[in-house]
Amino acid sequence: AAAGLSYVGAYVINTYKSYDNFLQDKYALLPAVIIICVAVVMFIIGLIGCCATFRESRVGLGLFLAIILVIFIAEVSAFVLGFVYREKVKTDVQGTMRSVFEKYDGKNPESTVVDYLQEQLQCCGVKNYSDWTTTQWFNSTGNNSVPQSCCQQKAKNCTGHLDQLQEL
Repeated sequence: AAAGLSYVGAYVINTYKSYDNFLQDKYALLPAVIIICVAVVMFIIGLIGCCATFRESRVGLGLFLAIILVIFIAEVSAFVLGFVYREKVKTDVQGTMRSVFEKYDGKNPESTVVDYLQEQLQCCGVKNYSDWTTTQWFNSTGNNSVPQSCCQQKAKNCTGHLDQLQEL
């Protein structure tokens, strides 16, 4: 279990590198770091449990039980907090994404991240393509189109014009 959690934590940290412009809050990595720390603690607790079982120590097994109960309570608390604050996280991420979309010019590093995100997630805008109509880039180009990263991968002649909504 500890190895699995370590993998998940490392995977989240590695994935974060692709989307760090959208998650400008550096505390966004905190859950991944906590997961890795929990994995280390689980490994140590597992060793304590194995040693206590091997030696048939009542004190060691009692300590192991107490630690497992504390971990269970912490997991239930984390679940409840995650459930309670899910909307706050959603609105924070959407606000940050909107600010990054406002900086889009097709050339800067933030623009590259926006294009990458839209291509990878096969989406357009924060909620939909209409989010682009309020950006400086949309108004400055004056061609009534969204970036080509909004185009569906199977669309061959997609230009991003809003009159081709079926290809976005």
